[in-house]
Amino acid sequence: MNKETKTCQNCKNDFTIESEDFAFYEKMGVSAPRLCPECRFKRRAVFRNEFMLYNRTCDLCHSKIVSMYNPSAPYTVYCPDCWHSDQWDPFSYMRDYDPRRPFLEQLGGLIRAVPKSALYRSDVLVSINSPYENFAGGNKDCYLVANAGPNNENCAYARGMIKCRDVFDGYYVDKSERIYEGVGIHNSAGIAWGQNVFDSLDSSYCIDCTGLQNCFGCVNLRHKSYHFLNKPLSREEYCRRVAAIQGSHRANKEFREQFERFSLTFPRRASNNLKSVDVSGNYIFESKNCRTSFEVSYAENLHYAFSVKLAKDAYDMIGHGRSAELLLETVAVGYGSRIIAGWWVENCQKVEYSLATRGSEHCFGCDGIKNAKYAILNKQYPEEEYKRIRAQIVEELRHAGEYGLFFPQALALFSYNETIGQENFPMTKEETLAQGFRWEDELQMTTSKETMKPEEIHDHIRDVQDSITNEILACIVCRRNYRIIPSELAFYRTMIVPIPRKCFYCRHRNRIERRGPMKIYDRTCDNCKKPIKTSYAPDRPEIVYCEQCYQSEVI
Repeated sequence: MNKETKTCQNCKNDFTIESEDFAFYEKMGVSAPRLCPECRFKRRAVFRNEFMLYNRTCDLCHSKIVSMYNPSAPYTVYCPDCWHSDQWDPFSYMRDYDPRRPFLEQLGGLIRAVPKSALYRSDVLVSINSPYENFAGGNKDCYLVANAGPNNENCAYARGMIKCRDVFDGYYVDKSERIYEGVGIHNSAGIAWGQNVFDSLDSSYCIDCTGLQNCFGCVNLRHKSYHFLNKPLSREEYCRRVAAIQGSHRANKEFREQFERFSLTFPRRASNNLKSVDVSGNYIFESKNCRTSFEVSYAENLHYAFSVKLAKDAYDMIGHGRSAELLLETVAVGYGSRIIAGWWVENCQKVEYSLATRGSEHCFGCDGIKNAKYAILNKQYPEEEYKRIRAQIVEELRHAGEYGLFFPQALALFSYNETIGQENFPMTKEETLAQGFRWEDELQMTTSKETMKPEEIHDHIRDVQDSITNEILACIVCRRNYRIIPSELAFYRTMIVPIPRKCFYCRHRNRIERRGPMKIYDRTCDNCKKPIKTSYAPDRPEIVYCEQCYQSEVI
């Protein structure tokens, strides 16, 4: 079919379905979507709360736990160990399909009844000593990381990592070590306050740089060493200038403000894609034919994907993707094929509208099951009966215009402001409720418990005592209390960076701002004036070049 312009039935904005999109939808056996990509993303996003965590009690062993589910949420919640154990039976919650009632209403009842794991822990990628990771797996000694793995070690306060070691406060980092406050770092080591840095060593405050070693405050450099604010220096002079800044909170703050002004005088690439062919979007690494996608690595033939690694032939995904293909409308799905509307589905084939389903095939509308076959609403059937009931449900969903879309927001596991939806497409409470999503007023946040005020923290990391790990600090932006953990303090000393004055949540928001919006804008190249597509909005202050102009001037 030829490409077609449709009007989103939710936001009423127009969107385009390309001819190759129609071919994929036909392959998956679904109709073209009636919702635009942004509205489809929001539907999925309210099933992914990565960092808004709560203290509560496991409803099985009664131990104190950290959970992604608010204590007021209408779910039974088990700690990950209990949830993955044989102490409960998800098939005991099975129910017969009633053709007289809407299927999604019946699925909603099952979702509310089946116990939930407090945090997402992969069955395939098992982590070691990483109790506060969420939507992650295959890591060791990691703390408060999400969308990460496998093969990360001693990392904290980070998102979107793979094959990393000693990364603190990172966002979308791969094959790297000793990274602090990095966004879009690839195959590098010893980088602090870097953005879009590749194949580099021991450099700080760098943007859009490749092959650097011992550089500080540089933009658009290639294969340089001992450069300070893009100017070459002797090794002695370079070390003297850097030593005056490193480790000091005051000096870093002053230099960061200077560097931000300095960086705006240089052109930026329209996108930050690396070693990729025929792609559109931003932060796409070593991938092929990925359209309108963001934060994608080592993938092929993806459309409308976000934070996906190692996937192939899939549309409308958030997270995971490892060794998976033929996925449509999924969140945290990997190691499988032919999954439609899945949340936390691993090692599965031909599973639809199911949650936390593992090692199964031919399942429809299930939650929490493992090693199942021909199951609907957690009840297993003979093959022919399964096919008959499935066909009836699919016809109902097709008639309602829902088949091929993700779960409706009425079934959402989380409130909008708890999720990556708010991070990427922020809305006010009024806007959220008007669009049919929930809003959580009681986000867990401790304040006014600090034992050390921001001004009492030593300016230089060399003067900070081990006892700071026993103190409670207060964020200078939101006043939230936070702590410094021992491995974090050791890392700051190694990297010679000061103690942060902001809490993790504010630092994480700052990194998302540095990454830029998950949108593609039309604007013109500031050099040759030809039309380009970029994540830099037309009203942003950066100088933006098309790829050809950037390559000719910078490289």
